[in-house]
Amino acid sequence: MTLDNSKSSGRQRTEESIKLLIKLRMNLLSDDISTARQAALNLSWKQEDGLAILKETLFGDYPRTAKKAAAYGLRSMNGRMRKMASEVLEQGLKHRDRTTQAACVKSIALMKGLASGKG
Repeated sequence: MTLDNSKSSGRQRTEESIKLLIKLRMNLLSDDISTARQAALNLSWKQEDGLAILKETLFGDYPRTAKKAAAYGLRSMNGRMRKMASEVLEQGLKHRDRTTQAACVKSIALMKGLASGKG
C-alpha cells in the first residue's frame, strides 16, 4: 500500500501522520505477535487509513502472525468503521488462503460472542 499525500477522510494527511502509519504498518508485520497485535489495535483507531492497511495485510501475501493481528485489529474497530470491518472479515471467508479464512472465522465468532477467545 502506498501512503501518498492524497485526501483521506476529508483532510490532508500530515507528514507526521504518514510516518506513524508507516511505523504501525511495519510493526503489524512483526514476527512478535504482541507487537503485531498492539499495532493492529492502534490501526483500528485510524479510521479509513487503518482499515486499508489491515485489509491489505489480511488479504496480502504476509505471515500468519500479521494476518491474525490484522483480523484482531478489524474486530477491534468501533463506531462507523465496525460495519466495514465486518464486511472485510466476511470477504475473508471466501479468500483462497486458508490462514486468512481461519483468522476471519475466529474473528467473526469472537465478534458475535460465539467463541471463548482461547486457542
